[in-house]
Amino acid sequence: MFNSRSPVYRYPTGAVPNKLPVHFKITLPRELHCSAARLMVKNDATGKEDVSGMFWCGMNGGQYEWWECHFAAKEPGLYFYRFCVDTWRGTLKLSRGWGGEGFLGEGPVWQLTVYDGNFTTPGWLKGGIMYQIFPDRFYSSGKKKHNVPSGRKMHPAWAEMPDWEPNSDGKITNSDYFGGDFDGIREKLGYLKSLGVTCIYLNPIFESHSNHRYDTADYTKTDPLLGTEDDFRLLCRTAAKLGIRVILDGVFNHTGSDSVYFNREKRYPSSGAYNSKESKYYPWYSFKHWPDSYESWWGFDTLPNVNELDPGYSAYINGKDGVIQKWLGAGASGWRLDVADELPDGFLDSVRAAAKLKKDDAVIAGEVWEDASNKTAYGMRRRYLLGGQLDSVMNYPFRNAVLGFLTGSKAEDMMESVLTIIENYPPQVLSCLMNNIGTHDTPRAITVLAGEPLGGHGRAWQSRQHLTKAGRARGLALMRLASLMQYTLPGVPCVYYGDEAGVEGYSDPFNRRCYPWGNEDAGLLSWYRRLGRIRLGRTCLKSGVFTPLAASGSVMAYIRSDENEKLLCAFNSSGSEKSFYIPEEWQSADALIGSLPDEKNSLCLPPLGCCALLTGANGACKKARH
Repeated sequence: MFNSRSPVYRYPTGAVPNKLPVHFKITLPRELHCSAARLMVKNDATGKEDVSGMFWCGMNGGQYEWWECHFAAKEPGLYFYRFCVDTWRGTLKLSRGWGGEGFLGEGPVWQLTVYDGNFTTPGWLKGGIMYQIFPDRFYSSGKKKHNVPSGRKMHPAWAEMPDWEPNSDGKITNSDYFGGDFDGIREKLGYLKSLGVTCIYLNPIFESHSNHRYDTADYTKTDPLLGTEDDFRLLCRTAAKLGIRVILDGVFNHTGSDSVYFNREKRYPSSGAYNSKESKYYPWYSFKHWPDSYESWWGFDTLPNVNELDPGYSAYINGKDGVIQKWLGAGASGWRLDVADELPDGFLDSVRAAAKLKKDDAVIAGEVWEDASNKTAYGMRRRYLLGGQLDSVMNYPFRNAVLGFLTGSKAEDMMESVLTIIENYPPQVLSCLMNNIGTHDTPRAITVLAGEPLGGHGRAWQSRQHLTKAGRARGLALMRLASLMQYTLPGVPCVYYGDEAGVEGYSDPFNRRCYPWGNEDAGLLSWYRRLGRIRLGRTCLKSGVFTPLAASGSVMAYIRSDENEKLLCAFNSSGSEKSFYIPEEWQSADALIGSLPDEKNSLCLPPLGCCALLTGANGACKKARH
């Protein structure tokens, strides 16, 4: 009766710019004797419902009839719609069912995302490959550092386990370091280039007194262990010559208690908010009872929250030559915003304005773990993707779908997750999503795929875990499937450093081990380089259309296509061989990975196997070097 993902019933499908008419069409059984039909569209921001009468527009075969209308939203926003039909059985609702299809009865509504018609996202990110680096653990140049703050423990050996046990006071201080630095990253740019990397995402680089550096001590200075601002500028310049951009992690929801702004530990000579109510930083924080009781991030007293809308703080971050613009001027190409759902709309608006004023192609990405198009945080619907705030988000819904499918969930569930994001996100956002299968906040992908479930196991248990020989072999096979999905689904693959080398580990700090230089899994590393060549050589992976082909049990297949070419990707998550039929046009394809279909158009996938077939847009073979 209706399918929101089919242009027969809704054109155009997906998110749309404001003021663009959307054509809605439903088909009803003739036996209902429908006398009237209506499209009901509710504006999520205002609560107002727009009712559009639908017109009878002919028969659909002998047993069904068509009704249609147009709707155009004047303003960007989130809209929810359904249909009502008057029949001999009374007024019935047409509601949203599985896969976007309609059914008669009470049920969910459909979402229509309407974005600003002037909304654009940076073209340089689309079609590329992002690589996430936890700076302390990637590579150390070994160069002597100066003005390193006190209280830091340096590991004598790169391959050691990060500290995970509490200190004598029962606290986890994250004060152990391995010495990864800017010059080390610069020395490894050739390695990143060999992977096809076009953008480096750096976890925080600013002066902080923990190895993760999410407790910022001074936004205007790089951490001395990483190097100087000049070292950072040199890294950006050198990377740019290789076609690699650098984006930074912005932690603007809170600072460290041990910072020039708060100064609880009295490390800094000037007065912070903790030291004096006369401090210029005092208005940045919310004290319940000064100085010892204050709002902090998730109750951690080392991370006092800031009031992002305080004029002084907002100007410091977003003003002319403020933090956002200073580091873009130093060579960065954008920002990833930590805990974006805890940043108020007004602040996000200002971040975007400041960044785009300095560099109109700067990317602004946010940490959002759910569907960012309809995210509700602290009782408010967010407007991240409507055109005034974020260009991209960390695509955790895709991660959950990919890892879920490869650990036992049905292909149907994964396909539904992917198609929901495609339906809800603006296309310009979709093409630059940060597609990760692991980050500094999650267990390593290979461990999720082949290790024992984490459950409620603590750090002591996690520290002892390693994949068995058989488990590792299975994990490596599944990593090939997961990474091929990561590289070919809509968005930009964001590789967490060491995933390509087969690094294992559960939660922090075990997922933040040092990169195993000289001990990488050579086969997996070669696979990632192959994926890099395939991705950078395919125009259809930049912003091509996504078309589902198969999703049943342990078999998943889809096609990415544009006016130049088509790429078919298929996956078998089971331990037994699987076959399914594909269109005849793929007989003459180029097999980039796996094998071609047989003479009966049956594509055979080995256990834990995958394939990638390439053909021209018209079905002709398009030979490609890979």
